[in-house]
Amino acid sequence: MRLPLPARIARRELRGGLSGFRVFLACLALGVAAIAAVGLVRAAIERGLQDQGAVLLGGDAEMEFTYRFASDEERAFMSRIATKVSEVVDFRSMAVAGDDRALTQVKAVDDAYPLTGEVVLDPPVPLAEALATIDGRPGGVMDKVLADRLGLAPGSTFRLGTQDFRLGAVLLREPDSATGGFALGPRTIVRTSDLAQSGLIGPGTLYETMYRLALPPGTDLESVKREALSAFTDTGLRWSDSRRAAPGVERFVDRMGSFLVLVGLAGMAVGGVGVSAAVRAYLSGKTETIATLKTMGAEGGTIFQIYLLQIGVLAMAGVLAGLVLGSGLVLVLADLITARLPFPAEFALYPRPLAEAAFYGVMTALLFTLWPLARTSQIRAAALYRGEQGGHRPKAWHVVMLLATLAVLVGGAVWFSGVWKLALGTLGGILAALLVLALAAQGVRLAARWFSKRGIVRGRPGLRLALAAIGGPRSEATSVILSLGLGLTVLATIGQIDANLRSAIRTDLPERAPSYFFLDIQPDQIDGFSSRLAGDPAVSRVESAPMLRGILTQINGRPAKEVAGEHWVLNGDRGVTYSAAPPEGTKVTAGEWWPEDYTGDPQISFAAEEAEEMGLKLGDKLTVNILGRDIVGTITSFRQVDFSTGGMGFVMTMNPAALKGAPHTSIATVYAAPEAEAKILRDLASAYPNITAIRVRDAIDRVTDALNAIAEATAWAAAATLLTGFIVLIGAAAAGERARVYEAAVLKTLGATRGRILGSFALRAALMGAAAGVFAILAGAVAGWAVMVWAMDSHYRFEPASALAIVLGGILATLLAGFFFALRPLSVRPAQVLRAAE
Repeated sequence: MRLPLPARIARRELRGGLSGFRVFLACLALGVAAIAAVGLVRAAIERGLQDQGAVLLGGDAEMEFTYRFASDEERAFMSRIATKVSEVVDFRSMAVAGDDRALTQVKAVDDAYPLTGEVVLDPPVPLAEALATIDGRPGGVMDKVLADRLGLAPGSTFRLGTQDFRLGAVLLREPDSATGGFALGPRTIVRTSDLAQSGLIGPGTLYETMYRLALPPGTDLESVKREALSAFTDTGLRWSDSRRAAPGVERFVDRMGSFLVLVGLAGMAVGGVGVSAAVRAYLSGKTETIATLKTMGAEGGTIFQIYLLQIGVLAMAGVLAGLVLGSGLVLVLADLITARLPFPAEFALYPRPLAEAAFYGVMTALLFTLWPLARTSQIRAAALYRGEQGGHRPKAWHVVMLLATLAVLVGGAVWFSGVWKLALGTLGGILAALLVLALAAQGVRLAARWFSKRGIVRGRPGLRLALAAIGGPRSEATSVILSLGLGLTVLATIGQIDANLRSAIRTDLPERAPSYFFLDIQPDQIDGFSSRLAGDPAVSRVESAPMLRGILTQINGRPAKEVAGEHWVLNGDRGVTYSAAPPEGTKVTAGEWWPEDYTGDPQISFAAEEAEEMGLKLGDKLTVNILGRDIVGTITSFRQVDFSTGGMGFVMTMNPAALKGAPHTSIATVYAAPEAEAKILRDLASAYPNITAIRVRDAIDRVTDALNAIAEATAWAAAATLLTGFIVLIGAAAAGERARVYEAAVLKTLGATRGRILGSFALRAALMGAAAGVFAILAGAVAGWAVMVWAMDSHYRFEPASALAIVLGGILATLLAGFFFALRPLSVRPAQVLRAAE
């Protein structure tokens, strides 16, 4: 079959090779590779979580209860539906070795644990052997970090509560660790039966019980789930099964992956600048060909089709190269990535992330190709023969096509990410940054042109030449500031947010936060606890309150999540307290507090900000499940609660009669001088071994570690953007080499030395790099301010260190790219160049 005329001409021209399109291909390939790599890692983790669901959960299904063990009826139900049942108790405690103490997350297990998977120990002994009782001391296994901190080795003695244990082995890996969520302390595993005399598990203490179920093959998980929730509606039961064993991890990986893909889109946008520049340069070299075709009768539409087909074929080659590079890199590094992940990942070539990366590559190439191609196709033949390099305004259908391409790109990003606010916000930020940088580039050119004619540059020929070149008609300023500026903007934004978060966590929070949280203080211990602290001059303040944990299940008789969505208050259980009078410093914003002697129906004072987010109002009835009992209370007041201080704060406070008779413990916060913290902990832990102490600074360190991992992942994604930008810089420098050769020849003829010419070239590059860096800092500061103030409800401080690094990085990048392509202009002979230009 004979090809249409545009396709035949495009095929003939493509036989000329890839000259002029190397930057085009490199930009597309890098952008596609970055997005494909992130997508494949995310897909590998999601598949690992899906396929290893039973291992991660510890069984085919799990029934979880807060601060109580399963009832006889619930145990009977489990025995009926499951072939095996394993009971796990999870709580925080203090591990003590001599005078050393450290917070630990304790997992108390039975003989059936683990139902699936394997606990890996050092030395490699069975878990039952490590937990066995020898010489009257029951065994336990402990995370290596905790064992090293306490100076323990296998055979050493440590204490939990009032019970001594023997360290049977060091814990290297537990199969169900991914479902444990964020823990403030390393893991210790012991037998539940060995805690009977420890004083750690009692009425009102904070613990959770999980019953892992091994179900018969072929069990309908959805049917069993409905049966369990129907049979135990008001007991506080939480159901999980192997279909979504670690929903928190899955949600985090999905959101983080979506965010990194969208950051990768910034790299694609930078690559788009290179694509557009490469297309313009290619079409400029085809001036005579296009003029000849037009003279022979080719219309603008035909010219448009010819070169769109060529660029389309090359774009597909670039996308394919990016897919091969991205997937190959992930597969080569699969073992290394798996070793660093705390959850399973199954690496393979998954079609969805590859299709997503290809979609972004094709649409970006099309978006940045249409405008220069449309402008060139509208130039008259006579104008082309005269050497005009501009273009006429594209036709209306060109503009419609451009807008349609942009709409498809945005729609695809929203669909692939699954988080429309994140996608639209990121894309809007990228487009806004490109627009601002384009305007900034024009501003830099105008300013350079203006300064080059002022007296300030008199006697400074190098500076004048640099400014004139930046403001000239063939200036590289637009390409440099767009390509380098966007990559630096991403890094500047990350740097500002990261610095402000670390400042808030490490500096601001410790100044306002308490030294310790003390949990599980029994009613008969609170007076002695308070007396020890009352006379200590190093203690500035002590706050205490009774605490229970409850799950908000219904709002006005409807399921809470149907009313308020996935608000954080509804994700799991929340602290609940009671008080006859408003605690000191309480600010009631609406409604009234109950009388101190009130004994009527339950009333609730709710945190005002959270209530507004959830759409709650005075008079709403809330159902809160506490220890398996539903308490229905009416919201009678809202109060201000500041969780940012790190101090004590409860979303819900009830009147005392509402919780009368419910077993509970107290929580306390202690504000003390840092040098007194160790003695306070030693005295209280010795007097009350069951009490758990959480040092706030240790918790801050754990949060900081999590931030480090997120910042590192984001920085790698931003690095791909910068690499693409540097390639665009090289392309721009290469495209301007011919002009610099001619410029150097003229300057040499006028008596300029090589050093002066090189200095002018270097100054030009440095000024453009500095301009890109300065605008990146401004954009990064605005974006950082918006995130800190609006998204994180915190304050913002400009961080100068990263800003200075951004400017220096911009200057260095342009100098490197410019210096490489300044060597040839400096080496050519003026006569040869000037004769060739005649």
